[in-house]
Amino acid sequence: MRKTKGGLGRGILTGGKGIGAIISDEVPSGSQIMIPLDEIRANEFQPRKSFDESALAELKASIEAYGVLQPIVVRKVAGGYELAAGERRLRAAKLAGIKEIPAIVKSYDNKEMSEIALIENLQREDLNVMEEATAYKNLITDFGLTQEELAQRMGRSRPYIANVMRLLALEPTVQELVSRGTLTMGQVRPLVIITDEELQIKLAYHIAENGLSARASEELVKRVLEQKDEPEKVKPKKELFLAEAEDRLKSALGTQVIIKPGKKKSKIEIEFYSEDELQRLIELLTAERKAKKVQREFHV
Repeated sequence: MRKTKGGLGRGILTGGKGIGAIISDEVPSGSQIMIPLDEIRANEFQPRKSFDESALAELKASIEAYGVLQPIVVRKVAGGYELAAGERRLRAAKLAGIKEIPAIVKSYDNKEMSEIALIENLQREDLNVMEEATAYKNLITDFGLTQEELAQRMGRSRPYIANVMRLLALEPTVQELVSRGTLTMGQVRPLVIITDEELQIKLAYHIAENGLSARASEELVKRVLEQKDEPEKVKPKKELFLAEAEDRLKSALGTQVIIKPGKKKSKIEIEFYSEDELQRLIELLTAERKAKKVQREFHV
């Protein structure tokens, strides 16, 4: 019988059960036990495909110093256990060279395994949006969930689920740009309606190279479809310039900004919600002017 050690980061054998309980099918659901790492296999429903090596190295160092502070979650399967949650901890533990890890044993079916793996990654914000879209599709396809049911389970809105899943219609090259973080969901969402593969890819690279905002990307796609012209030959309209200007002001001021063009004069509306917020905006808007005055006075 294997004995567990007490101390920081160590699991305990529930009810005095030893290694025999680990191997048998009699481990009650919810039990926390120590399991040899070589008896745990990866979660086949894991949506995450890439792991940050530097983050794993930091976690490895923490485990070497303090042990595994939070148990992983597994289910019993033939020949051992299957990981439900805690893949980063499991990988880092292997890197640290430890032989066993604290684990909570649960009785999960395949649908629950898939949901848990997805929820864990979403809560940690570890998934890129393409991995998220694929996971949603698998849950709907494999387990017959509707988008509404999936939204309730994931704590998301149904429109959000639908918009993310639409990205799966993009060309693989464009999906890869999103996976790498070169383009955002907002930038590529307008490209879904482009059925010409080459044009969609060309537009994606054009958006990335020029750093177009989501709104500018939408306007570009609209004008390309209207003019049936190459993206680099599409001249920006006044509306596109104003949209870009609004985005820059929103980013600089940290609040909603609306530009209202008129025939003789135009307006810029800046929203604020309190006196403190107004004071913050005034300081931001006057800071550059004050700096220039100082430069003139001191010939900087």
